Amino acid sequence: MREKNMNNKSSVCTKFKKGDRVVAIAGNERGKIGTILRCVGERVVIQGLNIRKKHVKKSEQNPAGGIMSFEHSMHVSNIKLCVAEDTGVKLRTRVDPSGDRELYYKLDGQEITHRSLKNSNGKKS
Repeated sequence: MREKNMNNKSSVCTKFKKGDRVVAIAGNERGKIGTILRCVGERVVIQGLNIRKKHVKKSEQNPAGGIMSFEHSMHVSNIKLCVAEDTGVKLRTRVDPSGDRELYYKLDGQEITHRSLKNSNGKKS
């Protein structure tokens, strides 16, 4: 998979990060749960989801050759954060009273803070 240019601020995935537990809400993997392995732009690679197969020719790097299985990326619009009991929730952004941006979700009518967001320069916004 080609790595995309990460210099463009709008192409960086801010809502999800490595290690988050997510549920797929669209496509063939709808309803399945996995953990994010890496983020590339606005796409994420999720452990155990969106498995693709690739036919690999014998070479020095791969002397056995054959058919390899690997996780392909999914767009962030096709996943939701997974909280208790396999429930997917929509992450939203807000500014708290101190001026910091944070991600939150609504569950049973309550707003629950997920984590705070930081600017690309490392300071809180």
